[in-house]
Amino acid sequence: MNLGTVHSVFFIGIGGIGMSALARYFRHIGAKVAGYDRTETALTKQLVAEGMEVHYEDNIALIPADAELVIYTPAIPKDHKQFNYLKNEGKLLVLKRSEVLEILTKDKFTIAIGGSHGKTTVTSMTAHVLTHSGYGCTAFLGGIATNYHSNFVAGNPDVIVVEADEFDRSFLRLHPNITVITAVDTDHLDIYGSREAIEDTFVEFVSKLQPNGKVIAHQDVTILPRIQDKTVLTYGINDGADYQAKDIQVSDGKFEFRVDTEEGLSSDISHLTSLAMGGRHNVLNATAAMAVALQLGISMDKIAAAISSFKGIQRRFEYVINTPELVYIDDYAHHPEEIRACICGVRELFPGKLITAVFQPHLFSRTNDLYPGFAESLQLADEVILLNIYPARELPMLGVTSELILNAIEGTTKELLADADLIKALASRPLEVLLTIGAGDIDKQVPKIRDYFTLKNQAKA
Repeated sequence: MNLGTVHSVFFIGIGGIGMSALARYFRHIGAKVAGYDRTETALTKQLVAEGMEVHYEDNIALIPADAELVIYTPAIPKDHKQFNYLKNEGKLLVLKRSEVLEILTKDKFTIAIGGSHGKTTVTSMTAHVLTHSGYGCTAFLGGIATNYHSNFVAGNPDVIVVEADEFDRSFLRLHPNITVITAVDTDHLDIYGSREAIEDTFVEFVSKLQPNGKVIAHQDVTILPRIQDKTVLTYGINDGADYQAKDIQVSDGKFEFRVDTEEGLSSDISHLTSLAMGGRHNVLNATAAMAVALQLGISMDKIAAAISSFKGIQRRFEYVINTPELVYIDDYAHHPEEIRACICGVRELFPGKLITAVFQPHLFSRTNDLYPGFAESLQLADEVILLNIYPARELPMLGVTSELILNAIEGTTKELLADADLIKALASRPLEVLLTIGAGDIDKQVPKIRDYFTLKNQAKA
């Protein structure tokens, strides 16, 4: 199937981060792109500015008459009128996002980055290294890369870098030449049911590797003993990793480190890599991206230069305010391990500073399954403000609220607030380092918080 000849595409859920990357791809190749989403966001506004048509009413009459292909996200509700009409009518080709990625990556050299967390950063870093070095790639990212102001990178069409999403088992449709596994943690239990099922599915994902393909996995990934029938290379910060980050230090708010390769050839001083993203976990993410590039034959000096020029990803340890009076960082973390890494990263960069963390839980099911872990990670901060659960695709669950996390937090100042009360609460605190954390619509609070404290500081001046 050749999707490159499609002239008009309609997206159901066009504002999703993965869906919008595909929308940008089809716009890039010259197709007319239109779509539905539930609410207008900064991202949908940007899609419109790029020449796409977006509507926010689930109305059959608004489906473009000239649409040839319909792409939908599995996160849409089962009673969605447009989706059910198009499926039942049967006149148009209706595909899941994962099915489209399967078609687009078929017969292309594909680098698929999967894992419970870290995959967006590794995907973005990998795409940037390949682009910056001149190797080239076409990339579908799960976040907005600051270097490109986009979640889609247009380049070499024969090399595809794609974020491999485990939600709904979507990544099982990919058949990569290089597979990266960043972590296998307990998540999405609403889909998988158990940790064992999650691990089984990641093993199955690895089994999709092309003949002579390679796996690049974090050295602590639990499924390593089960994938030894493949060529597996590991990365990490401990001895024994094929790609080991060493001599890690913080200098002027940046990490500096070097990488020993699986051949045992330590990069010399000229290849000292500088990374402007906070958090030691991002050193690991950079090491994974560097390992991919080294496997492709890109020289270490080009790789180090690319990593040093990487500007980060929106909502991944993103500095919103960075002044002597206040450091404000926004992060997409929505799993206990991600939150732990975020707060520990802040501690390392800003030792002795008071850390105030604002967290919006994402999904009732995830909160119910992981609330002890959320509490344990959040209490690494000095103060915690919890917001109400963002439901996303879910209906409320009896007895599942943010209070589950609140009641489990120990030894830390804590409070549960409505979104509307957040600015007032922050204004009354002696903030030093502020974090907003979560994968829901907490990002809507970011410009409000930024504007309030920016104006406050200007008034003082």
